[in-house]
Amino acid sequence: MTSSVVVVPLTAAHADAVVAIYQAGVDEGNATFETTAPTWDRFDTAKLPEHRFAALDETGRVVGWVAATKVSDRCAYAGVVEHSVYVHPEARGRGVASALLDALVASTEAAGIWTIQSGIFPENAASLAVHARAGFRVIGTRERIGRLHGVWRDTVLVERRSPHIG
Repeated sequence: MTSSVVVVPLTAAHADAVVAIYQAGVDEGNATFETTAPTWDRFDTAKLPEHRFAALDETGRVVGWVAATKVSDRCAYAGVVEHSVYVHPEARGRGVASALLDALVASTEAAGIWTIQSGIFPENAASLAVHARAGFRVIGTRERIGRLHGVWRDTVLVERRSPHIG
């Protein structure tokens, strides 16, 4: 089922909705090691402005977002970013994440970025599936890579290598 969403550059105008959607993912327990969503200022500072997008439904409401960060300041990794994609619980299963990942791929390829990566909890089957459909491949499982609420968690490392760069 495909949603009729419009993907736009993510700006401060979307701040409240972005933080709320992030917090919903935090609360579900299978989206991030974070225990609270960051403030807008912290989010805004950490994310690359040219590689972050919001999905708006037919009423203009933010129903999802995607954003990327540099993995390193070392020049050898200039073409590698790590991303996150979050969809409002009521908008899931409607193609929102796919539309957001498509926008991210387009922006990163236009900027010469050759690898987009992410760590996904193995329990997050929906995220793994949408990433596979978007051309991401599983690199491997990082076992007991971090703790969440005192419990060791694994992550599945996924990446998408640009077929046009490199």
